[in-house]
Amino acid sequence: MRDIPHAQFENSTPLSDTRLIDLDPSVGRAHDAFSQASQAGWRFLILAEIANFTALRRHLGRLRADTLIVDVVTRIGNALPDARVMIAGRDVAEIAFESEARLALDVAIAALEVAFEQPFDVDGETYVIHIQLGAAAAAVAGHRDDVHLIEEAEHALIEARSERIAIARDVTGNSAAIDRAELAQDLALAIQREELFLQYQPKVHLRRQQITSVEALVRWNHPTRGLVLPNDFIPLAEESRDIVALTLWTIRRSIADQKALAANGHDLRIFINIAGALLADKRFVRRACALVEASGAQLGFEITETSVIRDPESAIANLKVFAEIGIVIAIDDYGAGLSSLAYLKQLPARELKIDKLFVTQLTSSNRDPLIVRSTIDLAHALEMEVVAEGVETQAAMALLSVMGCDMIQGFLISRPINLEALMHFLEDGKYQAMTADIRAPFNRLATVWKRG
Repeated sequence: MRDIPHAQFENSTPLSDTRLIDLDPSVGRAHDAFSQASQAGWRFLILAEIANFTALRRHLGRLRADTLIVDVVTRIGNALPDARVMIAGRDVAEIAFESEARLALDVAIAALEVAFEQPFDVDGETYVIHIQLGAAAAAVAGHRDDVHLIEEAEHALIEARSERIAIARDVTGNSAAIDRAELAQDLALAIQREELFLQYQPKVHLRRQQITSVEALVRWNHPTRGLVLPNDFIPLAEESRDIVALTLWTIRRSIADQKALAANGHDLRIFINIAGALLADKRFVRRACALVEASGAQLGFEITETSVIRDPESAIANLKVFAEIGIVIAIDDYGAGLSSLAYLKQLPARELKIDKLFVTQLTSSNRDPLIVRSTIDLAHALEMEVVAEGVETQAAMALLSVMGCDMIQGFLISRPINLEALMHFLEDGKYQAMTADIRAPFNRLATVWKRG
């Protein structure tokens, strides 16, 4: 989603008419909000859930935590002054509004993400409240089923919890029934029309306490469907061979953005995901190398283990070509695939990324820490640095540091953000305070792991 500082919507009820109602989360809970709907072209419902409610409750206590939703609703009202906001539970708020444009939903989601980047003052202490957003959109013409809209927003919220990004579903054209052929045709045009954009997720080097690189994540803002998720269009691109044009576009955009970062004093390597099919495509390899060599850009290519297994001879040969011109090769999602040591020792990789599947359960599982520690030791023996994906808690960061992990990436540091927000994030430098004393909470664990 594009980061937009504020949003205004047409044909909507002023916030002064908003009623904050502590409702039971049932099918009829948004009836009053929708009864106010005007005859605008689109109707929207967003469910905003406090994603870190459990952690906040441990720090604040049950009584204070149960009132956090009031603080959340207040901030939502400030970010979307023309929306109707209601409390739907102790950790969920409902946001309803209308507009002539379908794009208004994406604008609203972006505005909310920006608004919640700022911490809250809770009884004199500072806390960051992470919100998860699930949304639904329906064209007013021919659609009067409020229940369907609510159900789609609920399904979107469930999906958002899994994907860890905002999800929007179109009731009129259900996202589960997207015409794949039509979407594939639209993707080819989207690349030409610059409907795609990049967001960046920083990687923090734990020992240096610096952001040394970022991962580029491609997004598609469809003119009528709104935001199309990568899981919906990347497989289509691979099937239609548009993956070549899509990846070359990503490389060019990353090169341009890297120059903008350098002009502002930020020397960062940008990592790009490379599909397995491209590793055996000699034409793609030539064009990608030409772009990188002509620009002098500092790029990295992230590849999965399974992408090498398709055609190991060609893949390994072409990865060596990339490495020879200074592109850093990183093995992505390590542990989620076949994790073949036979291929691992042949790859010219300088980074290994541990899959978030093992990182998210690091402090609550008995086996995951053993797997993570052994992976870190293996990678270091092969002269690779280790990146842990999906780091969301201070405890996980501390334990990874004790284990010798080199870098971390995840929502604890930052969600994926656009270039402008990334520059602000780098200049703000608040992440440095977070990583300054990461071992303190884990002195006892440090002793245990070092003995092991």
